[in-house]
Amino acid sequence: MLKEGVILGERYEIISRIGSGGMADVYKAMDHKLNRMVAVKVMKPEFREDKTFITKFRSEAQAAAGLSHPNVVNVFDVGDDRGVYYIVMELVEGITLKDYINRKGKLSVKEATSIAIQVSLGLEAAHNRGIVHRDVKPQNIIISTDGKVKLSDFGIAKATSSNTISSNVMGSVHYSSPEQVRGGYSDYKSDIYSLGITIYEMVTGRVPFDGDTTVAIAIKHLQEEIEAPSKYTPSLPFSLEQIILKCTQKSPDRRYKSMGELIDDLKHSLVDPNGNFVTLMPLSSHAQTVMVSEDELDKIRSGSAAMAAKKAADEQTSSPRYSKLEDDDDEDDYDSYEDEDEYDDDYEDDDYDDDEDDDDDDSGSRVEKVITIGGFVVGGVIICILIYVIAQALGFVGGGRDTADGNSASSASATVTATATPTPVDSSATSNAGEEQVTVPDLRGKTEEEAQQTANEMGLGVTSGGTEPSDSVEAGKICRQDLQPGSQVAKNSTITYYVSAGSGKVEIPTGLIGQPRDAVQASLNSIGLEVSFTEDFSSDVAAGSVITLDPGEGSTVDQGSTVTVVVSKGAEEDEEVSIPNVQGYSQEEATSILENRGLVVTTTTATSNRVAIGEVIDQSPEAGTNVAPGTTVTLVINTEQASADPTTAPEEGATNATWSCNKSLNKPENYQGGVIRLEVIQNVNGSEQSVWQDEGMTLDDSQWPYPINIEWTAPSDASAEVYILISEMDSTGNYQAISKSSTFTADQN
Repeated sequence: MLKEGVILGERYEIISRIGSGGMADVYKAMDHKLNRMVAVKVMKPEFREDKTFITKFRSEAQAAAGLSHPNVVNVFDVGDDRGVYYIVMELVEGITLKDYINRKGKLSVKEATSIAIQVSLGLEAAHNRGIVHRDVKPQNIIISTDGKVKLSDFGIAKATSSNTISSNVMGSVHYSSPEQVRGGYSDYKSDIYSLGITIYEMVTGRVPFDGDTTVAIAIKHLQEEIEAPSKYTPSLPFSLEQIILKCTQKSPDRRYKSMGELIDDLKHSLVDPNGNFVTLMPLSSHAQTVMVSEDELDKIRSGSAAMAAKKAADEQTSSPRYSKLEDDDDEDDYDSYEDEDEYDDDYEDDDYDDDEDDDDDDSGSRVEKVITIGGFVVGGVIICILIYVIAQALGFVGGGRDTADGNSASSASATVTATATPTPVDSSATSNAGEEQVTVPDLRGKTEEEAQQTANEMGLGVTSGGTEPSDSVEAGKICRQDLQPGSQVAKNSTITYYVSAGSGKVEIPTGLIGQPRDAVQASLNSIGLEVSFTEDFSSDVAAGSVITLDPGEGSTVDQGSTVTVVVSKGAEEDEEVSIPNVQGYSQEEATSILENRGLVVTTTTATSNRVAIGEVIDQSPEAGTNVAPGTTVTLVINTEQASADPTTAPEEGATNATWSCNKSLNKPENYQGGVIRLEVIQNVNGSEQSVWQDEGMTLDDSQWPYPINIEWTAPSDASAEVYILISEMDSTGNYQAISKSSTFTADQN
């Protein structure tokens, strides 16, 4: 743990520790180069010798540095100092969504939808940069004090252009998608699933799957259907419930195709809460599992293929158990044959009775029996082949692929292949079926959906190998495949395809102007661009921040090309600057603002009730004055609370005393969200007087009830009964009383 006052990179002074995670601590720090407060994430000492953790730590910075979006916590810098690895980020004052849910129990529909939209916008920006977050959860969503929602912690994020199949990518298991807990392929649809679980928790106050161990929870994600959120929140609008259910589908193909579609439906739900506009794709036939019992397999293997195969064929078309999941423990449906011995006895009674009774029959009778037996055998083989062909056509055998996790075949389809194909009497039939060859189709130029459909029709599977540049194939379509088109391969083989990322071009991100030089360089480097810096004077942009880019923001350029970045040197000496209004700011904040304009700051002190101790009471020259760079601005800093009013002086014979109160104010019904002033009203010398006040604040819904814990000076013989008057600033800048608290007793210290 770093001590207060430690300076990293000769620039960032540690102020205090504000949080801790699995592999890093987070500190509040002062950036002395740009005079601003930042958050610094520092790797814990026990991981600093582990190259794997160092690589992962740096990858977090790389993943987030390319993002510049209002709903994403921005990364400014990354480095190491004497073996201490750190990431410098935007300091966001607020609470996590998890804490907010715990505090409120469950959120209103409007509030939950608004938060979901803002998180979706941040994720959309990440996905557009080819980055999958993979750990979306309320703990990684911050609600700032001004109500803005920001997504943080890209610690296990991964670029989708690389191999994202790993057994170590699971985020918090309560919010992980089925493909993540399975250790398989995870893409942007995994973020959609995790966001769906997060919305579920916002509107119900609980997660849909819980258990004593992470393994138990992971299994529920894989096997159990999610309970409708309306079970816990009956008033939940139909459209929002359908959105949640679509986000949390087990199969990624049944979720939203993109964050853009999800955002559209979330916005639509606000204007049409009970509309039926959310479309859920039906389950495809290959997602169903055919179950054949062990008894049926034994009977087929014992040579009694005819009746067993016929029974299996009948049940395939009629029995409801064929639509159940693999883990259903169904009993054998062959009620007329409890065990193999009983089956064999009945078979002998039916077909060999004449052979026992008529040993003296002539050779013609024996030939007839041989023909009859041969007919049963041939019939059994034919029925087995028919069952195999029918199962193949329905998708139960071969071709079934779980494209969500990239495996060559799902466990369900593998079970169908093993149980639905009986053991034939003729061994040659097995050999021919097992060596069946198909022609590899040409998937180039097709979309991923088209490729999957084409391959499945041929009895082949597909899996994505990622993206790569291509000058001949447009972005989003397949440009290469590992199996040569026209070649012969065994049925059920898997084709690995690669999707075109376009002709090696990238788009310069927006929102870089005004950002620090290091952050802009990291953002451009992360998308494969080189950076060249020049400097120029600017009275509008702080020194060290970016003025312009060439090519400009939003331009499409070739990867590897150079972007010229113009960095501000501050205002020119002969150019005038306008003095900003810093009254009400802390001394530290006010000094930083003025020095960034090229002004020199001096301070004096005074006392006032208008602002808190340590804040600016007044300034000279006054705000709006145009002065030359280097001009001195004097700040008057409040050192203590002044006496409330001259009229509160004690009468002759009385003395002043310190009064205090501790009170929570409820939100006034007519409060419109504007700037307010709070005043303590006390009866002093026979008249009501304002003995304490605080003004200039704006409170959102999460800050009510508002705590008041204050002290003031008034005559000791003043009334102990006081109340708090709440006033709101009108359009003219004057305060108008809107509410007052009930009378309560103040304490005299």
